[in-house]
Amino acid sequence: MLQVGQLAPSFDIEGYVAGETKHIALSDYKGKWTVLFFYPRDFTFVCPTEIKGFAAAESEFAKINAVIVGASTDSAFAHKAWFERDMPEVKFPVLADTSLKVSREYGVLIEESGTALRGTFVIDPDGILRYIVVSDLNVGRSVEETLRVVEALQTGELCPVAWKPGTATLGKG
Repeated sequence: MLQVGQLAPSFDIEGYVAGETKHIALSDYKGKWTVLFFYPRDFTFVCPTEIKGFAAAESEFAKINAVIVGASTDSAFAHKAWFERDMPEVKFPVLADTSLKVSREYGVLIEESGTALRGTFVIDPDGILRYIVVSDLNVGRSVEETLRVVEALQTGELCPVAWKPGTATLGKG
């Protein structure tokens, strides 16, 4: 079972990046904080709200040395068709986990349907998992909360409930 504090499972698979099909590897982001988020399927209803939310906040993540990587079990061709038609503003990479390997390794795969649950993983610059949240298919995640969590983790300190950047922490963690 995947746990916080472990090395994040590596990947090097085909994906979609701003109009192109490319190979995307976790190692491409060494030295950066990586927010890897899984969503169920292309051409659905809740997923574009999250994806657009991450796209709108991408510059905020970049300011704190964090990159966003999306993932689903759809093909790179499906990603290309959907993103170019409905979400041209999305520039971050999206993994095409058609083998289901990455979704399975991250513990978000629904085996019966080949669909990924909504999983959010924060990986530190050394490749260590620092945060994991997995939820049901019908509830979208909060991009603002994900950004807050990355900022809290970057302090290296104890951060109380509802901590926000610029407010007091509870001291060294």
